[in-house]
Amino acid sequence: MMNITDNSPLYHFHEIHYAAITPINIMANASAMLHSHPFSPLSYTSYGKHVAAASQVLERMTHRYAKPEFGITHTKVSGKDIHITEEIIMEKPFCRLIHFKKSGKINQPKLLLVAPMSGHHATLLRGTVEAMLPFTDVYITDWLDARHVPTSFGDFRLEDYISYTIEFIRKLGNNVHLMAVCQPSVPVLVAAAVMNETKDNFAPSSMTLIGGPIDTRVNPTKVNESATHKPLPWFEKTVITRVPANYSGFMRRVYPGFLQLTGFMTLNLDRHITAHKDLYNHLVVGDGESARAHKKFYDEYLSVSDLPAEFYLDCIDQVFQRHLLPRGEFVYNKKKVKPETITKTALLTLEGELDDISGLGQTEAAQKLCKNLPDNMRKHYVQKGVGHYGIFNGRKFRENVVPIIVDFMNKQENKKNS
Repeated sequence: MMNITDNSPLYHFHEIHYAAITPINIMANASAMLHSHPFSPLSYTSYGKHVAAASQVLERMTHRYAKPEFGITHTKVSGKDIHITEEIIMEKPFCRLIHFKKSGKINQPKLLLVAPMSGHHATLLRGTVEAMLPFTDVYITDWLDARHVPTSFGDFRLEDYISYTIEFIRKLGNNVHLMAVCQPSVPVLVAAAVMNETKDNFAPSSMTLIGGPIDTRVNPTKVNESATHKPLPWFEKTVITRVPANYSGFMRRVYPGFLQLTGFMTLNLDRHITAHKDLYNHLVVGDGESARAHKKFYDEYLSVSDLPAEFYLDCIDQVFQRHLLPRGEFVYNKKKVKPETITKTALLTLEGELDDISGLGQTEAAQKLCKNLPDNMRKHYVQKGVGHYGIFNGRKFRENVVPIIVDFMNKQENKKNS
């Protein structure tokens, strides 16, 4: 990697900022309690309701959001209530492989849900997991926050992400189905290509790629353009910093999650401002259901993690700037990756009509790369009326997209059993 001075003070300023606003957070929380407590006369006045609402909004704006829990304890299979136990079946320096184990013996296809390492935690896919649990035996990659990984474990690059994915697939054994949401579409496709070319006995049965940047030259979005508007050294100099001493990953070079969150918030700033105004109004009028929905979304959205600098820069360089995979120049383990060798792993690509992160056609590009797959092992679907988030979460995902995924997987299962 280039020898460029890190933007080291950045993280320290961030920590100082949170330390400075902690008293404001404490006072806002106390004010909200005082003006909303049922034993307080103020809580029954218009003044008290407005102050309590403003205090709650301020408390949330100054709050430091911890990593959420999945919190999935039950699902329904064929109408029967099934207990779920979350268990870690494999743990590596940068990732845990989590299994949502069902009570009893239920024969379902194994699904490895490969979560993005993109600043948010794997719990952002909680809705995806919940929607797939009734139909599949779900595993998920829980990528660890780089600020908590000691430097003694070394670097973590895009190639390491691919190696982890292959290792997890082999851990789960035969007939594994893959699902990649957004960023991991590229490493998942590479992993499948490597395993198919080497005739690996554990090559996955299918892969579902959802809203991923397979070829960002197609219909580029603002996010794609932001990754190409400057040369790679600019990104390394401007957004890469070192973890401060109060974390176990002290001195690790990272792309901080708070910077990525700032970028995403800025892209849709008006929408986020309006959402917080709406929260204030919901709290004033006592619309608890709407307020809870807002809090549930932003508790997840505002909880961020740091990315290893090497991984982030590899993605910028290889995926968004040089487009190595669609150009046939992507290299893994010193060999060029050949998606055309994929003949055992079926391919389903899914896109959202209104996706402003991965534009229409960027994920579908995988279909062209996997040119030797027969028609009965490939499918592409565009969900109308949804953006990036809606293609893997929400009502339309549950009602329209999940049946397509399950049907596609079952067809591959039936082919193997016939």
